[in-house]
Amino acid sequence: MTPNRTTSNRAVRRFADAVAGALLAGLVLGAAPAQGAERGLDLPEFDFSACPAVDELPAGADPGTWRCEVMHATGRLRMGVVDEPLTEPMRITFAEGRVDGEFRQVFGEMTAVPIRVGGTPLTLTPRYGGYSDFLSDDTRRGEFDLTFAIGAAHGLPARPSSGCSVGSDEDAVHLVLKDTDPTRVISRDPLVVAFGTQDAEFTAPRTSGCGPLGRVLDRALGLPSAAGANVFAMDVTVAIRPYV
Repeated sequence: MTPNRTTSNRAVRRFADAVAGALLAGLVLGAAPAQGAERGLDLPEFDFSACPAVDELPAGADPGTWRCEVMHATGRLRMGVVDEPLTEPMRITFAEGRVDGEFRQVFGEMTAVPIRVGGTPLTLTPRYGGYSDFLSDDTRRGEFDLTFAIGAAHGLPARPSSGCSVGSDEDAVHLVLKDTDPTRVISRDPLVVAFGTQDAEFTAPRTSGCGPLGRVLDRALGLPSAAGANVFAMDVTVAIRPYV
């Protein structure tokens, strides 16, 4: 899948409000960091190599006002009969800034390791679903679309096709993320913030692109699954680096 590289007016405006507005303003003014914001913490390694290049920023973007963010997220996925921890972080990279006074985003990359579905030979690998809008406000942290590529152990008599997934480009898992832990600065140099967020109200669609295995996989995974039966909870750490 080739995601849209730039979003429209619904494009991501999230961390500029939540982080740049409050936290970064405090840092620039020399305010004390939140408790635990000392240097020397055991921070994960953040790879900025997937940041969109300057020439991939929207027309009219001033690189001096833009930044790249690398997000690591662990947590838990409950979807249908699936109830599994996300012990290895999803990594999401994107750029954001202003063009003509409006916040915009350019998506870079998302990577994740397969999640083993306990009691089955199946795995689910989270993938970017082609849409993100992380504008923070009083009601939510932001929005994000995912699909979950379905894999299976070698040796099965029948295995899902490479395009088999929970959700699709046309019917992705749409998350509306709400805060569970407030944003806090955990490092000034490099600038790293953390927060907790989840969606406990999303719906999970049937499988897609799985051919004759689709119905079998739907039964095995408990899909489709209605709102209120699913939870995607994330503990998020974000490293932020300016372009200039």
